Amino acid sequence: MKDADPRMHTAEHLMSGVLVAMFGMDRPFTTHIEKKKSKADYRFGRTLTEGEAAAVEARVNELITADLPVTEEFLTPEEAASRFDLSRLPEGSGDRVRIVHCGDADVCPCIGPHVTSTRACGRFRLISWSHEDGALRVRFKLDDPTPGDPV
Repeated sequence: MKDADPRMHTAEHLMSGVLVAMFGMDRPFTTHIEKKKSKADYRFGRTLTEGEAAAVEARVNELITADLPVTEEFLTPEEAASRFDLSRLPEGSGDRVRIVHCGDADVCPCIGPHVTSTRACGRFRLISWSHEDGALRVRFKLDDPTPGDPV
C-alpha cells in the first residue's frame, strides 16, 4: 500500500466515504490501487444502478473540487480500536495508528500515501461496476489534475 499512487489512493478514500454515506455499506474489504485505474470491493447485496453510479461520481468530484485538506493524526492502538475497524491494517503496525482525514468526507486508519489536498486528485470517473457473490466491485480512474494544483 505504501507504493500506491497518492492521487488514486486519496480518490479511493473519497469514493469509499461517499459509498458508506450513500448506502450504509462498510469500507472496502479489498482494494487494488494503481496509477492508471483502480478497483475496490465492498460487501453489498446488489450492483449499482446507472443513476446511483452517476450520483457517486458527481459527489466524489464535488469533494475533489472542494479542495479539502488531507491531514493525518496518530492515535494509540487502543484509541484507534475504539473508533475504527483496524482489521485491514498490517500486523505489527506499531504503537501509533495513523488516521487519515480527507476533510470531513472520509476518516479512517491508513498506511498509504495521499495528496495534501483533494483538488490534486483530478477528475474522478467510475469506469465500471459489477456484483458477484455478495461483492460490489467498483473500478475507477482519474484524469490529470489542473496544472498548479497541490499534490
